[in-house]
Amino acid sequence: MTKRDRQWPASIRVLNTTRGTVVAERVQVARSLWERTRGLMLRPTLPPGTGLLIDPCSSIHSMWMRFPIDVLYLNRDDVVVRIAEAMPPWQIGPLFTGARYVIELPPGTIRASKTSVGDRLDYVPARSAGATLPDELESVGSPAATSTRASDVH
Repeated sequence: MTKRDRQWPASIRVLNTTRGTVVAERVQVARSLWERTRGLMLRPTLPPGTGLLIDPCSSIHSMWMRFPIDVLYLNRDDVVVRIAEAMPPWQIGPLFTGARYVIELPPGTIRASKTSVGDRLDYVPARSAGATLPDELESVGSPAATSTRASDVH
């Protein structure tokens, strides 16, 4: 199976293997047309340690969103090719043809995880405990800090 045909689990943990940091503990994966179209629109918040991976995707908008987001654009080789920090609500991002998918994160996540263009990310299934996106559970748990080092996690 090629990376183009990747089968994502419903929720993943995102690791920055270049920096040895955890980018996010629990990232929901949006693959269907409905999930990708809805994205984070109308959600009340995006808790620390969570996010949304949209695949395929090379351009985003933050219309109908209530909060700013950090955005990582990644290519087919899981390398960060573009970064947008604290993109405000009601914005249209650029089309970035070098991107295969994006990860939308709470503001400050990119800086806390020390993620930069050129970094390689890796993914593992998310642990069952921890925060999720607000509309998925009745109550949201407390996630681990986003700056945890990947080497400290088993």
